[in-house]
Amino acid sequence: MHSQGNKEMGKGGKSDKGLSTILGIVAIVLWSTTVAFARSLTEQVGPLTSASLVYLLGGAFGSGYLTVTRKLQKRLSSLSRLYLLGCGGLFVLYMFALFLALGLASDRSQALEVGLINYLWPMLTLLASIPILGMRAKISLVPGTLIATAGVFLATTQSQAISWQSFLRNMVQNTAPYMLALTAAISWALYSTLSRRWARNENSGAVPIFMLATGMILGVMRIFSQEHTQWTERAVMELLYMAVGPNLAYVFWERAMRKGDIILVTSCSYLTPFLSTVISCLYLGIVAGIKLWIGCALIIVGAIVCKLSITERQ
Repeated sequence: MHSQGNKEMGKGGKSDKGLSTILGIVAIVLWSTTVAFARSLTEQVGPLTSASLVYLLGGAFGSGYLTVTRKLQKRLSSLSRLYLLGCGGLFVLYMFALFLALGLASDRSQALEVGLINYLWPMLTLLASIPILGMRAKISLVPGTLIATAGVFLATTQSQAISWQSFLRNMVQNTAPYMLALTAAISWALYSTLSRRWARNENSGAVPIFMLATGMILGVMRIFSQEHTQWTERAVMELLYMAVGPNLAYVFWERAMRKGDIILVTSCSYLTPFLSTVISCLYLGIVAGIKLWIGCALIIVGAIVCKLSITERQ
């Protein structure tokens, strides 16, 4: 009887691990839809309106659940002020910069380029982990960084001949989206590393609370802007999806990190730039040039090389 019970528990543990792993992969797919849906939504109602409503709804759902289950006060009291204020500020900055970058892109092709710059955050997270978390770096980190940077260079010059002049010309003609996308990548890299340092001993973070704060802050900014909005049935559906889908991915990802196959899930996460580009092309009706696909591949390869170049100190 005892042996049979152990076997059943073992089967249950394996099935739970398998489900958690699948949910982690689903989270990656959901996050990969962000660029396509956010660009479409911002075209209709504006970046501030869309971002504020997406995170107000998402934050309300998450914080409401924590309130009903009586976990909100406990979670707030267990987390440090450094984490709540520091990581909370970086979270708000990331969401603001990403939505504004996608909204200010001159066309949908540039939105793809902006999305790829944003996906430099895995590589930047690894770079930030060296001074912040005390990780050790191998010499291969240098070529890994250069490969990812070359990917961005190719992606942002996809419609022109490859040269530093074309790269600089793109930056000068519409600098804001590129700079905001880079700001988003840097802020999320810092958020990822600092949250691990400042909330290391806690099982759960404060993502729903950060979402709600993001929505409220951007909502106030929206009041003082003169953003043009044009609500359609499609815009409403995209808003509801963005409020639930990508935000629900945080819950799936957290479960995958705690109970799933971490190596498999994190390995799949490096495909996010590729998946995002494919989904954006299909949903937004974009024909991406060969240089953008090569740039996408270089960003993925660069991130993987950087990952293999970072180890924890003994």
